[in-house]
Amino acid sequence: MAPLGDVPRLVLVFSGKRKSGKDFVTEVLQSRLGADVCAVLRLSGPLKERYAQEHGLDFQRLLDASTYKEAHRRDMIRWGEEKRQADPGFFCRRIVEGVSQPIWLVSDARRVSDIQWFQEAYGAVTQTVRVVATEQSRQQRGWVFTPGVDDAESECGLDNFGAFDWVIENHGDEQRLEEQLENLIEFVRSRL
Repeated sequence: MAPLGDVPRLVLVFSGKRKSGKDFVTEVLQSRLGADVCAVLRLSGPLKERYAQEHGLDFQRLLDASTYKEAHRRDMIRWGEEKRQADPGFFCRRIVEGVSQPIWLVSDARRVSDIQWFQEAYGAVTQTVRVVATEQSRQQRGWVFTPGVDDAESECGLDNFGAFDWVIENHGDEQRLEEQLENLIEFVRSRL
């Protein structure tokens, strides 16, 4: 059942490995569609906020790509897993509260339960988008394999999900990326 409030016309649920470009892609889409039409929803936002509150940490510093965040990543993952095991929709419900735009871009789904929650709550208006990038491209963006992070469910939970509705290849070929984004934007506009 969908939470009370505005029901979106389209929910795009994005997933991908660290440094694949999920945030980049969702930010480009929002900038081209307009913030009045399109909301970027981050599952990691309420997770980091609640984690910071419970552990006396700086929430703002957990939001950026800093060594501060990386120092707390493993514990945040463990803590988030405990919350999700108790209630799979715990973070999903928080990010949709009060969103009024007709298009929602969920920028960081990491588990099958994240996608299932949106599919069950919003049905046919939910589409899945996988952002992929080669390890070399990810390394050029600063990715370094971290045991306990890159081999955890938070990174691997959707590796065998099955068929995504959309796959965006973000390997560094700007022209190819632009073509894919234009196709997705055209689809989004068809839903308005």
